[in-house]
Amino acid sequence: MTEIRFSGFGGQGIIRCALIGGKALSIYGGKFATMNQSFGPEARGSACSSQLIVSDERVLYPYITRPEILVSMSQEAYEKYQAELKDDGILITDEDLVDPKIKRENIKHYSIPATRFAEELGNRIIANLVMMGFFTAITKITTPDTMKKALPGLVPDRFIELNKKAFDKGYEYGQKALDEGKS
Repeated sequence: MTEIRFSGFGGQGIIRCALIGGKALSIYGGKFATMNQSFGPEARGSACSSQLIVSDERVLYPYITRPEILVSMSQEAYEKYQAELKDDGILITDEDLVDPKIKRENIKHYSIPATRFAEELGNRIIANLVMMGFFTAITKITTPDTMKKALPGLVPDRFIELNKKAFDKGYEYGQKALDEGKS
């Protein structure tokens, strides 16, 4: 079983990350998955998170206890959730929006300029898909094709190709990071 927390601020598509991952893994990846979400009363602009549990067997308890993987796309979310990350876990951050001030020797940290890449592709709203591509490359939790199959129905039809392009940008960056041994 793998516990994953996606975190950021409302409006970044944090909830959608877990929806895409859960759909990809459970429908196209042959796994079992559950998803939960939480966000502040302000919704947009406040810290929010979505939790995804992935397993080869039925998931009997739908809440994460200590995630093995933490994705943080805002400083506030990083500060709120980083202490929960398991030892030997993976921390993935947006390098332009998160300054991981608390250094932990017992985790692997990977960073990508997801929002900057999304802006270069024409719309910062797709930063979450850049991050999902990077997440897929780093974690190897499933294949890029499986993740992209999950997009229809979860992103507007007219933006499917742009979202796939954003995903591919993040995935390629993640592959390079792994090849170079960068974290």
